[in-house]
Amino acid sequence: MKKSYEIDMCSGPLLGKILRFSIPLMFSGILQLLFNAADIIVVGQFTGSDALAAVGSTSSLNNLIVNVFLGLSIGSSVLAARYYGARDWSNMQEVVHTSMLLSAVTGGFLIFLGIFLSPPLLEIMGTPENVLDQAVLYMRIIFVGMPAMMVYNFGAAILRAVGDTRRPLVFLLIAGIVNVFLNLFFVIVFHMGVAGVALATIISQCISAVLVVICLMRSPESYRLFLKKLHISKEHLLQIVRIGLPAGIQGAVFSVSNVLIQSSINSFGSIAVAGNTAASNIEGFVYTSMNSLYQASLSFTSQNVGARKVDRIIPVLVRCLGCVFVIGAGLSLLAYSLGSQLLGIYSSDPEVIQYGLGRMGVVFLTYYLCGMMDVTCGSIRGMGYSVTPTIVSLAGACGLRILWIFTIFPMDRTLFNLYLSYPVSWGITFAAHLVCFIVFFRKWKKQLTAPESETTLSFEKERTV
Repeated sequence: MKKSYEIDMCSGPLLGKILRFSIPLMFSGILQLLFNAADIIVVGQFTGSDALAAVGSTSSLNNLIVNVFLGLSIGSSVLAARYYGARDWSNMQEVVHTSMLLSAVTGGFLIFLGIFLSPPLLEIMGTPENVLDQAVLYMRIIFVGMPAMMVYNFGAAILRAVGDTRRPLVFLLIAGIVNVFLNLFFVIVFHMGVAGVALATIISQCISAVLVVICLMRSPESYRLFLKKLHISKEHLLQIVRIGLPAGIQGAVFSVSNVLIQSSINSFGSIAVAGNTAASNIEGFVYTSMNSLYQASLSFTSQNVGARKVDRIIPVLVRCLGCVFVIGAGLSLLAYSLGSQLLGIYSSDPEVIQYGLGRMGVVFLTYYLCGMMDVTCGSIRGMGYSVTPTIVSLAGACGLRILWIFTIFPMDRTLFNLYLSYPVSWGITFAAHLVCFIVFFRKWKKQLTAPESETTLSFEKERTV
């Protein structure tokens, strides 16, 4: 009997299934972060603080460009989960093939953007002159691997939609091991610096992309990938865009605020940039752990919406919020208590470590708010509403953060004041998302009491607003 990797999200106890879904996804996210972390560690230890700053100064800009397109994978995941919950295999197939072709096309477009826009954008950000050339080189090489990155993420989104988070973990484990080995090989043996770690990253991304494609080609027929059937379904593309584009725009605007913050950090010099880079990478491991619960709230809500299981929607949110609080607060406190040791992995420079501790002291004490904000947003998107949480996030988190940079920060130009914008924006946005969830849930529950044909039409209309 063939082993099943899917999870039945529409019946039975929720907590165990949420953990079964989230834990492999958590480790997958951590492994994906190791691609970048390995770059940071290797260049910091074997090339120097300038190379470390060069790699770090590109992260916010990379995210800004990529997040819009990665947001589309959320649309793919929501649609696939909804059709899977409704057992609508025909539409499920359409989503799979449209999504995978879309991933390759968007990845190709990202190569163009990264190569031609990286020099002027890095200059606009105020990247220190002594690291600018290395930052441009690193960014250009990284973007050559964008098609592979997009294919993997869209493919993994399809697998997550049916509850399969274990096989993507295996794929990233293989790719992560290759990445670490190649990092050391290119930097220590061939002395390639930032070019070497970038090349190692894109090779490992290609491996993970190939593995996820092979996995989909061998999956059950309901979501199997047939290369000959790759095409763009206009109807499903529009649905993916309607759900995913607002999420992508949200991610991009978040990145805009982070670019502005990075630009402000750049004004403190390359040592401050290096310390911030190291701390940000440590934060990334906590964030991706919390983000696994965002993915859980998105997938579990979407499947139950497809199955019309109204009584499971609130329990999904409550359990995901509880899990993300425990994980976020626990890991943050652990990382903060080991701050000096963890930062020492990235750099042996005492000044770099001190700057990193300054950021960790502000962010980690309230990081769970970020996770709770995302989980609530995931449940709203799982119900099919994508525009509203985007507007709330733009106004609450991003808008407030940008306002802070131009008003509060100039009054006291310290890194502490700059970092304080994070927890303030998270708390306000979480509260706003929670109100929106209550409003939309009540609206959706009311629609289910109408005749089915009327309900379906009304719901579809509402979700595209």
